[in-house]
Amino acid sequence: MTSPSIPAEHPAWADRLRAVGLRVTGGRVAVLEYLEAHPHSSAAEVLEVLEPQLPSISAQSVHNIVHDLTEHELIRRIDLPDSTAARYETRTRDNHHHVQCVVCGRIEDVDCAVGHAPCLTPSQTHGIRVLVAEVTYRGVCADCEAEIHDDDHSHHPSIAAPAAPTERSAHV
Repeated sequence: MTSPSIPAEHPAWADRLRAVGLRVTGGRVAVLEYLEAHPHSSAAEVLEVLEPQLPSISAQSVHNIVHDLTEHELIRRIDLPDSTAARYETRTRDNHHHVQCVVCGRIEDVDCAVGHAPCLTPSQTHGIRVLVAEVTYRGVCADCEAEIHDDDHSHHPSIAAPAAPTERSAHV
């Protein structure tokens, strides 16, 4: 079976694939287009949507594609706390962060917290030049908050109000 043609509305993906030395395939372009429209998707979610359109695509081929695209910095892999799978997005090279709802799992982009990358300055670098800071803000989205009707969060212990920040000793 031949690969589907590259849609005319996104010839830039074909150019970007070629620019990094990757072959332009229907699977790669389809994954890039899907992730551009649906950032923070897992490989399984990508497969579920693309499989009916590309019957020859498999879970292994999607994993190979996201691996290649990540390695060539066309997409970014995101490993979030409590997530069952890696997530992927096409927004790369800007050192943005993420906010995640601990109830429904919704993930949104957050621009850099402080003027320039890496956004955060660690108290000690131990001789390591910091290139990137990855920050995940975790909280409860407005939709989930609206569904919480009482103050008893025992059924959702992760959404109880956080304790006040404490000072950490420099000798930790």
